[in-house]
Amino acid sequence: MEVRNMMVALRTKRAWGLAAVACMLSFDVYADSINKQSESHAGYECAVASLQAPSSATQWLERGLWASHCYAFQARAVAIDPIGVRTLALSHRIQDGIRQQVVQYLDGPSVSIERRSPVGRLAWTEEDSTGELPSPARWAAHLEQFYSVELEDNARVAGREAVKLMFEPRDQWRFSHEWWLDQDTGLLLKHVLIDQQGRIIETFQITQLQSPQKYTGIVRVDDSKVVLGTPWQVTWLPEGFVTQPINFTGNDRRQRVYSDGLATVSIFVEPLSSDATTALKEGVQQLGVSAVAIEHTMSAEGRWQMVAIGELPVVTLQRIVRSINFDSLQSQASSDSQDEGKP
Repeated sequence: MEVRNMMVALRTKRAWGLAAVACMLSFDVYADSINKQSESHAGYECAVASLQAPSSATQWLERGLWASHCYAFQARAVAIDPIGVRTLALSHRIQDGIRQQVVQYLDGPSVSIERRSPVGRLAWTEEDSTGELPSPARWAAHLEQFYSVELEDNARVAGREAVKLMFEPRDQWRFSHEWWLDQDTGLLLKHVLIDQQGRIIETFQITQLQSPQKYTGIVRVDDSKVVLGTPWQVTWLPEGFVTQPINFTGNDRRQRVYSDGLATVSIFVEPLSSDATTALKEGVQQLGVSAVAIEHTMSAEGRWQMVAIGELPVVTLQRIVRSINFDSLQSQASSDSQDEGKP
């Protein structure tokens, strides 16, 4: 995908990002397990999810992830970010273990986006290569290495009793998050993203949650995918960010995705032609809640454009994109040149 087309499509992706907030997980990242799932690990068994009331932040994290998989619901929501204020209708159904999600914008032109898919996989540890389905407990443990998670009781959102979870990063490279989880179901009712100066970047809030129903079957999980290589490498990332396999088209190796379990960053690298009009302007741009860092560089193979996009501080994105190394490209070019010179 060309970077320009990717940036045009970012708003559509953001609609799914808003739905993912309600359902806790991104649709665009998968586990880094390289082995085929066995039939016994084909999904999350909703019937075995604990009904005991959580008593700690970790237990609420696990409960929230189970709820995001195992409850069907309809809701009204509001999203407030630098783009403006939008109201949405959300629908999350489960049929034969497959999630069916609909996001409908209620302001302006009628726009409805639908998706039917298994649960996406998120790599929660670098060592997750056994073929086992990553557990909610492992996800919670991973988050707590890089965020201080605190619990507050006695909250209330959309007329429902809730608990509040506060995620404070343990370094300067990521933003703070606040979640409000429904006490009865564990569903996410509200999410606030906060920058390092304490300013609210985005608020997503359910304003009406209609008749959540627990699914008692097995929710299917997407097949495990292999992380494919690229002819370039990102040599610096904040601790805890894990490479995510993505669906490549053809022989395209221009994109990589990384996540720490809460934040995600996408990297796009593409060659630039001699026509300067194809290049994006170097520097930093803001696309709603996401920041974009753009750099150009030269290698033995020519001029390249590097783009990092994510809900992370600008300095983080700039450091990531400036760490991209083309040594593997140059080594490959040298090897190809030597091969061509052989009789």
